[in-house]
Amino acid sequence: MDFKKIENLLAGEPHYRYVQAQKAIYIDMADSWQNVTALPQKIRDMLENEAPVKFDFETVTSVDRTTLKALLKMGDGLIVETVLLKHKTRAGIRNTVCVSSQAGCPMGCVFCRTAKAGYARNLNPYEITGQVLFFKYFLKKNGLSISNVVFMGMGEPFLNYSNVINSIRILNDREKFGIGARKISVSTCGIPAEIAKLASEKLQVNLAVSLNASSDKLRSRLMPVNNKYPLNMLMDSVRKYIEITNRRVMFEYIMMEGINDSVQHAEELSQLLSGVLCFINLIPFNGSGQLRAPSKEVIKKFMAVLDKNKIAVTQRHSFGQDISAACGQLVYSDKK
Repeated sequence: MDFKKIENLLAGEPHYRYVQAQKAIYIDMADSWQNVTALPQKIRDMLENEAPVKFDFETVTSVDRTTLKALLKMGDGLIVETVLLKHKTRAGIRNTVCVSSQAGCPMGCVFCRTAKAGYARNLNPYEITGQVLFFKYFLKKNGLSISNVVFMGMGEPFLNYSNVINSIRILNDREKFGIGARKISVSTCGIPAEIAKLASEKLQVNLAVSLNASSDKLRSRLMPVNNKYPLNMLMDSVRKYIEITNRRVMFEYIMMEGINDSVQHAEELSQLLSGVLCFINLIPFNGSGQLRAPSKEVIKKFMAVLDKNKIAVTQRHSFGQDISAACGQLVYSDKK
């Protein structure tokens, strides 16, 4: 679905026709323009021929069926990966869509497969929300709906700031997706100026920061962005964000055996985050090669140190490792 194209096609029509077209897709979830009787037949025919209701995609499902990865083809032929995560909660099944904000990623984090695939371009708001729309249609078949959206797929959202913010507003719009802002999370590798800008947006979205180290020396080795924005700058921006929004920040910490998983690392991390309104989400490394995840016992000891120091901590369940859909495993393709 290319809403930019639809907007251009309807540019010569009264604006309410575009509003009707949006409602037909976002709310009514029409599977053909011919079924949208609110539109005149000539417009239905034009849209059916020029911008049909369809997605160009392939899907891969994990063995345990908790994860579905979709490879969506953009208008220029780029293939972008997005993921649906299904997990049980006390309230029932939660369906979370993990969206990509860029085709590839330029940040170069050493533990991330996306970075190794290179970078093509930013995604526009409709390409971002189109990933959610795809899964909205997919879930409709089973009478299900989307619960949450996380910007944790390919790319650094804050390097595509305006498009990401616009896509969040579309997702939050009651006349489109109607997803509550508190159900939307944005993950960044840590760009201070954009963290400050997000605080000023007055959007009640959740902020996640990919931290992965408690010292500049180690973080710069793992994440080149730290050479430009070291920990003191990052933490200052996070504290200001919390002061303005009064919202708790999640720090993501990918655990890698022998690199950042020692008791000493946990003590340093506790000191870095002392007094900060936050919690840590530990993520055992996903992937192969020289890097690997620590043992369960090592992770348990790491968590115990944080708990002792009164730092809130959780461990993320890794969904979709068998289909390369887990954290840091998504890649883009320029195959046409």
